Amino acid sequence: MSKQDTTESSKARQTGSQLDELLDIVHDLYEKKIPFNRVLGMQVEAISSEKVSVRFDMTDELIGNFVLNTLHGGVISAVLDATGGMTASVGVLRKMQHRPLEEIAERFTRIGTIDLRVDYLRPGRGEFFRSSGTIMRTGNKVAVTRMELHNDSDVLIAVGTGTYLVG
Repeated sequence: MSKQDTTESSKARQTGSQLDELLDIVHDLYEKKIPFNRVLGMQVEAISSEKVSVRFDMTDELIGNFVLNTLHGGVISAVLDATGGMTASVGVLRKMQHRPLEEIAERFTRIGTIDLRVDYLRPGRGEFFRSSGTIMRTGNKVAVTRMELHNDSDVLIAVGTGTYLVG
């Protein structure tokens, strides 16, 4: 292995390590620091530069239809929005990972939902639910994400598309 190959490999590990540290910060922010996400019981299962996955358990407080024992539509929308926001945050990290932490943190304070579309496909029945998000596009001002909500049997409950201000 040449000296140049070794240096490039070392830089790649360093960049990956830095991105992992930043992803840990986003994980902590969305799971522990945002009070409403704690109310929903959201737990980040996976976070990477490509995809985000969140899980939450069905509780009595989240029921919308008490006769059918199904998840409230507002909970579905809120979870998809939070997943989309986290996904948009990851998109910002990917673009800014070589910038100072203070600059990234300042950018995070400006992330907000511009538009959210939710398609409710089936009643929210299940013991627990999993929401995942992927980045469709991250620009300098706006990010667009795609989210899905599945139940514990992996049945697709709802899908969403979110547009977020990121700059």
